[in-house]
This record gives sequence, structure tokens and C-alpha cells, in this order.
Amino acid sequence: MKIGISCQGDTLDSPLDERFGRASKFIIYDLDNNSFICIDNTQNLSSAQGAGVQAAQNVINAGAGVVITGNVGPKAFRALSAAEIEIYTASGLSVKEAIEKFKKGLLNKANSNNVEGHWI
Repeated sequence: MKIGISCQGDTLDSPLDERFGRASKFIIYDLDNNSFICIDNTQNLSSAQGAGVQAAQNVINAGAGVVITGNVGPKAFRALSAAEIEIYTASGLSVKEAIEKFKKGLLNKANSNNVEGHWI
């Protein structure tokens, strides 16, 4: 299984980004072989609208089955849910710490968006 984590850098030590749609990057971590790739999301940083949906599409295209982020807006939540991607929230962690907490079942699963659209 692959996990998409919103982050501020391109390593496992990078901090988790509290934003989903406007995160600067996503790490797609493969639990099966403990490898990862980094996806750039800078095209969405200054989008007037649609950042969450486009970020969701990028994560879906990368094959993630789970997303870990700080916050997710309503459009991104609907897009990820429609693709049957589970969403978990975390705060104040590195990517590596978020992955470890996910593996141990210590993250909260989001049942709805936790911010309104256009949250910056």
C-alpha cells in the first residue's frame, strides 16, 4: 500500500505540511518495499481555486490508498473519498513520524473535511 503525505520537503525528515491542497510537496511512501518518491505540488500554491482537487488527483495518480495531512477541505475530501482513499490527520510531525504513527494505528481517521475551502 502507498501513503501520500503532505510535506514541506523531499525527505522522510521533512515536516508534515498542515495544508493538503496547498502543500508544497507530497511524499508517496510504499509500505510494501519501504521506498518513496516525492511529488512537487508548487503549481497549486497560488491557485485561485481547485488546489485541493488537483492535489487529490496527483495523489490518486501516484497510486496512494491513504493520505496523511494536517487539514483537508471539502472538495479535496470529496475527491479523495470518491477514489476510496482513506484520510488521516496529524500535526507537528515529520513524515517519518507520521508513517510510524500510521503503522501503529495512532492517527485519527477523518470522516469529513476539517477546514473550509481556500484555507491558506
